[in-house]
Amino acid sequence: MRGYYGGMGFRLPYVDRAQAGRVLATHLTGARADLVLGLPRGGVAVAAPVAAALDVPLDAWCVRKIGVPGQPELALGAVASGGVRVLDDAMARRAGLTADDVDALTARERAELARKERTLRPNRPPIDVAGRQVLVVDDGLATGASARAACLALRAAGAASVVLAVPVAPQQGLDDIAPVVDGIVCPATPPHFWAVGHWYDDFSEVTDREVVALLSASASPGTS
Repeated sequence: MRGYYGGMGFRLPYVDRAQAGRVLATHLTGARADLVLGLPRGGVAVAAPVAAALDVPLDAWCVRKIGVPGQPELALGAVASGGVRVLDDAMARRAGLTADDVDALTARERAELARKERTLRPNRPPIDVAGRQVLVVDDGLATGASARAACLALRAAGAASVVLAVPVAPQQGLDDIAPVVDGIVCPATPPHFWAVGHWYDDFSEVTDREVVALLSASASPGTS
């Protein structure tokens, strides 16, 4: 069911992430946002045309899921830009993890997050989201683990509102993440979803260099 008509008559698959971002932007006219954050790396490529259309600053919100050892599909929590950590204490107890175990796992992911930030956001100040109306953009939603972690981290960092915008997602994924956000914008929810990449003609990997170029081109004042 790859030839699927989304809202307002556009047809899937999307050509590429840039076109998906342009379509997504048409569904965000009048959105109350003063900062657009793309989830690296593919989400930044979608977020760039959204930020341009809304005339809102663009940045990348880096997030690393903290997985349960031996069960990486289970999210224990996440670390994100700005030193934010979100933990599921109940999950830690079920997994039999001590506080030291959790701290060790956190330290590992924080080190990787710091490396990612140095690579993707060179010479850019830390993102201050406190009191901001944030629009989080990714290239699609499958399990929703990364997007959920990112939105929870934004809440912990003091964002005034968090809205998630994705070009395509299964309805169940949107339902699962709805309790942690203030709103969701998704123009296409195919009834038979498969993977996010299935709904793009070009879903080639976005490189670190491309992310840096997109952020530099935005000349975002929104990180101060």
